[in-house]
Amino acid sequence: MNIGSTKQLVQPNDVLLSKIVPHIRRVWVIPEANGRRQIASGEWIVYRNPNIDPHFIKMALSERSFRTKFLGTVSGVGGSLMRASPKQVAEFSVPLPPLAEQKRIVAKLEALNAKSARARTELARIETLVSRYKQAVLSKAFSGELTREWRSPRATLGSWENLPLSRLVSDGPSNGWSPRADGKIGGLKSLKLSATSSGNLRLDENTIKYLDQTLPLNSKFWLLENDILIQRANSLELLGTTVLFDGPPCEFIFPDLMMRIRANETKVSPKYLAAFLNSDSARAYFRANATGTAGNMPKINGTTVRATRVPTPSLEEQHEIVRRIGSAFARIDRLAGEAKRALKLVGRLDEAILAKAFRGELVPQDENDEPADRLLARLRAERAAAPKAKRGRKARA
Repeated sequence: MNIGSTKQLVQPNDVLLSKIVPHIRRVWVIPEANGRRQIASGEWIVYRNPNIDPHFIKMALSERSFRTKFLGTVSGVGGSLMRASPKQVAEFSVPLPPLAEQKRIVAKLEALNAKSARARTELARIETLVSRYKQAVLSKAFSGELTREWRSPRATLGSWENLPLSRLVSDGPSNGWSPRADGKIGGLKSLKLSATSSGNLRLDENTIKYLDQTLPLNSKFWLLENDILIQRANSLELLGTTVLFDGPPCEFIFPDLMMRIRANETKVSPKYLAAFLNSDSARAYFRANATGTAGNMPKINGTTVRATRVPTPSLEEQHEIVRRIGSAFARIDRLAGEAKRALKLVGRLDEAILAKAFRGELVPQDENDEPADRLLARLRAERAAAPKAKRGRKARA
């Protein structure tokens, strides 16, 4: 009994081009078999010719101009049902230099790709380093190191007080409101946790929840300018994330998963206090005193927040610390932005280099190479001599 199958046998150095979900660049060279048969899905278009460097073909099938034509053959309703047409793709042509030049092009592209891969790795690390650099700035700020030169001879570090947060607030900590039901756009606006999870306030359609209820103007749940919001329940990584609310007053409320405190501005700058609560030392204190487990949304309560010890210099120095933190963060963010732009440029550079290779401009030509027209003539002869595939239906079980 024969069993029909769309699987196909492949062999080392075959080049496979995926015809399914073609917007994803799936091109692969079959490795050595190690004595075993190799089988591929029928969703691969197979390129096989011993007279062509397989890695050259792989790169040709990845090049932008080929991909543009390739995507032009696609049909289907979307997603995994989108497929390219092998019959149309078979009519495409790619630039084909002599075999020796193909190998030089492959070697050059692989060397350049290795360099760009290293560059991408290093640039991608910047995003991780940004949070470390910012925490290092905060650590210096709240140890007194950041303003050491500014302070002397005005005061000494000994003039700082290590005060419980309860002595620095005029209101709170207060838990937010737990609404009964969602509403429609235009209703009461409540923040989601995502509005504060980055450590910066975000007010957009993805961070706002609309509610059916209404609240009087004197409700304690309305947010005012310079209110400080703390995530009181979240993953350990995000627990205690703090932001300063600088949005319009009496327009947003905050949810039950947040706490709101209001700084006593005769004792502490709201910006200073919010920055401290976002520092590693404060966040570590919150994690250490959380209730619940990592898999059950750890929580902190008002007692824990009120007991937080805050290093508190004079108001004048607090304002200077806030200014220096802002200046340092702005520089860090500029560098991070430049790294992101550079990362995009590396991708464009890879595309440009690949296009240059298939215009014949990447490596020097060698007059001693076998002429390309001779190679093409041999390929045509081999194709003409190859036995024709038999037509017919495949047997079914």
